[in-house]
Amino acid sequence: MSPRVAQPWFSLNRIDDTITLLTEPYTAPFIRSNIWHVRGRDRDLVVDTGLGISSLREAAPELFDREAVAVATHAHYDHVGGLYEFEVRAVHPLEADTLRSPTFAALRVADFPPSLRRELARDGHAPGDELLTAYPDRDFDPSTFRVRPVEPTWLVEEGDAIDLGDRAFEVLHLPGHSPGSIALWEAETGILFSGDVVYDGQLLDELPGSNIADYVASMERLRRLPVKAVHAGHYSSLDAHRFAELVDAYLRHASSEQLRYRD
Repeated sequence: MSPRVAQPWFSLNRIDDTITLLTEPYTAPFIRSNIWHVRGRDRDLVVDTGLGISSLREAAPELFDREAVAVATHAHYDHVGGLYEFEVRAVHPLEADTLRSPTFAALRVADFPPSLRRELARDGHAPGDELLTAYPDRDFDPSTFRVRPVEPTWLVEEGDAIDLGDRAFEVLHLPGHSPGSIALWEAETGILFSGDVVYDGQLLDELPGSNIADYVASMERLRRLPVKAVHAGHYSSLDAHRFAELVDAYLRHASSEQLRYRD
């Protein structure tokens, strides 16, 4: 029996006067990325775009009513599925080819590679599970799910600025989770949009394209930032204390793993 149809597909949570969080509540947390909308004076910012199995613009026309820069923090499919809906699509050059030719997307545990099936098993998912508790419409078929290929229109690199008119976010290149992972940093407010570099869950550093040494260097760099609030790629936002705890925990873990391999 197929899951029920659920509309609206997205949930919206207003963080403050300018920042709104959108999520897909009928997806498993493992693939439920956070979609951040930031209202600027001259244009808006969208940080990541979810799975793309239902339209962001149709779900929240009051948010997506004018020009926006859609930034992919990295090219993993749970973060870029809705990128095709935006005219300005920014990503780091090392992630661009994956946007042009997506290599992997799955909504069923059985379709994941063994290493990721183990991660899903830790979250309680059996091999035959689907990662949806509802469908966006009656005709939806998870076995045919694919991410639409898109051409990036803006290749952003370390130090570039996403200028919204009354505020600007600096691009930080933070490889480790993926080669071209980026975060967006607003020094004036201490706000960091961290993508999958830091979130309050199991951080993944053994995926294809991951690099633990790079991840350690990225975390050491983040630890020196005067962060006040982190809006992450998954789960809840973080205050400065929790952010520091997570960064320090990863650095301890990586150090112990390197010692274990050395022995």
